[in-house]
Amino acid sequence: MSESPLTEHGDSAEQARLRAEVRHLRARLRAHPLISEAQGMLRERYALPDSESAFALLQRASQQYNVKLRTLAGALTAVPRPDPRQSLWFPRRARHAEPRLTFDRTGRAGPGNRGAVLGAVLGQTLAVIDAGMGNVQTADRTDGGLRIEKHTGLTPDFVDFFGHVGKDGTSCALAARNVAQVTVQDVATDPVFTEPAREAILRAGSHACHSVPLTTASGVCVGMVSAHLDHRIKGLTTAQTKALDIVGGEAGAWLAWYDRTVVLDALEYLHALGRGHTGRRVRRS
Repeated sequence: MSESPLTEHGDSAEQARLRAEVRHLRARLRAHPLISEAQGMLRERYALPDSESAFALLQRASQQYNVKLRTLAGALTAVPRPDPRQSLWFPRRARHAEPRLTFDRTGRAGPGNRGAVLGAVLGQTLAVIDAGMGNVQTADRTDGGLRIEKHTGLTPDFVDFFGHVGKDGTSCALAARNVAQVTVQDVATDPVFTEPAREAILRAGSHACHSVPLTTASGVCVGMVSAHLDHRIKGLTTAQTKALDIVGGEAGAWLAWYDRTVVLDALEYLHALGRGHTGRRVRRS
């Protein structure tokens, strides 16, 4: 006897819940080692009594400058430690004006707002290509590769599978390696993908895609924006490619500015908090 529609629906809902729980746990596990390392550094540096106090300082600096906790922790572990005799962590750094995004004519991206800027980058890319699905990734300083930060129209399973990608097996990895736009006209046949990656993309309803590297003025790839289409394509026009070159260059310049300005401001604030709470217990806000 076949199962009733009610039972089938219940099983489907339970499977979806379990998949969502697994995705959440994977995300936490990916971030946990980095944040734990940052907590240990703060405890040693400011003689904090426990890891909870270190996390509370990270949380306050993250909220003050609207910098993701993982981004702040990664920066903390990557830059040289401050001089304990100095009140400023980076006393001689030069400050530059925030780069303008010429394609953001609506002003959606507020000053220093990383999430809004990445949203504008994704929106412009999808508009140029006339696609309904896509994502923005940024370079992962800690683990290498690319990590998804913004997406639209993609399934949760797609976002989980491609949450972090390495140097091979995807079109975005190829675009990052060559620092050049990559068009996949037919996902089902293009050799750039590993078979698991190909299956994950096809399951999400994507049959073609285009990846654009986000690059600094010196040609360093600091991120990637990719559009996915529900049909095969023949390629992009010269006008589309040029428009996306502008998106990639301006977005890359903005991300470089953000890292050396907003993120360093957040680290300066974290240093001030640490100096002000040396040896003391700190509660989460």
